[in-house]
Amino acid sequence: QVQVVESGGGLVQPGGSLRLSCAASGSIFSFIIMGWYRQAPGKQRELVATTDRYGIAVYADSVKGRFTISKDNAKNTLYLQMVSMKPEDTAVYYCNARGTGYNSWGQGTQVTVSS
Repeated sequence: QVQVVESGGGLVQPGGSLRLSCAASGSIFSFIIMGWYRQAPGKQRELVATTDRYGIAVYADSVKGRFTISKDNAKNTLYLQMVSMKPEDTAVYYCNARGTGYNSWGQGTQVTVSS
């Protein structure tokens, strides 16, 4: 069973930066796609960014130019670097990993952007 665990959430002021990490229990090189999603109170979970095994990234329009997704295959870790953060980025952020026969979600990490 593939497991993923997020970390790095917290409180940040508008305009600030934060980096989320997602540690995977198996080799992320074998994953087909990994990504970050978020869910704000009262809203549906939405895609933030994904990357495939070739490093091709896809971003939500709302985060383009501000967020960067990356992965370290040697550390089996996925990252989300967030800069120029806005109050509307406030949400629980979830890591997702998909491969043949599995679709794993983490427990989520809270990100709050507020002054």
